Amino acid sequence: MAGHSHWAGIKHKKGRADNERAKIFSKLSREITVAAKLGDKNPDMNPRLRTAVQAAKQANMPKENIFRAINKSEISDSKNFENLRYEGFGPFNVAFIIETLTDNKNRSASSIRTVLQKNGGRLGEAGSTTHLFYSCGVIHINNKNFTDDEIFEIATESGAKECFHLKYIHEIITEKEDFYKVKSVFEKKLDNFEYSGIEWRSINKLNLNEKESEKILEILETMDELDDVQKIYTNAILEN
Repeated sequence: MAGHSHWAGIKHKKGRADNERAKIFSKLSREITVAAKLGDKNPDMNPRLRTAVQAAKQANMPKENIFRAINKSEISDSKNFENLRYEGFGPFNVAFIIETLTDNKNRSASSIRTVLQKNGGRLGEAGSTTHLFYSCGVIHINNKNFTDDEIFEIATESGAKECFHLKYIHEIITEKEDFYKVKSVFEKKLDNFEYSGIEWRSINKLNLNEKESEKILEILETMDELDDVQKIYTNAILEN
């Protein structure tokens, strides 16, 4: 899955074919299983699991799939997955941060390296691109749920960093370490969010023309097909 970014928006507009939906469900299920294995099986007592379940619901994953993924965490011989981050560059000096959930780091690194190299890019060392981004918590709430004054008051009282009024949503930005604390305050006032998660956002965005954007989109889509890849972030502004 791509990070909730401009690229994610473009992908969403294309619609989800059945095979794409299955791929998304598989990645969401993996995150749910790992979150449940590392903490409480009750989403109300496990912030990471709660966020994973909310993401699954937002993707219209059936309830039985969610329960199956949680129950899978109790199987003693289930695979041990770990969160690993890879960094790299594509053509036009575009930077990538690729987050994975994998049981084989060599496979993940090799697959990502192959995609980048085939498209004129390269896999970088740790820290080679993260300095071009900052990590933060992001919450999106439908504008219909709160007025600007109400959302600003809640955001301020909960310790959020910034609050923006976008076209259809309120966007609340938090420090990474404050994400679950701020999110819990909003959860007491609202059942569902449009989106919530911890992201990497670029400090300075790179403008691309239409042809360059098509090339980067091709790389993003190919990388997103990899089973181990959970989220991808880029500093490029893509034309579509």
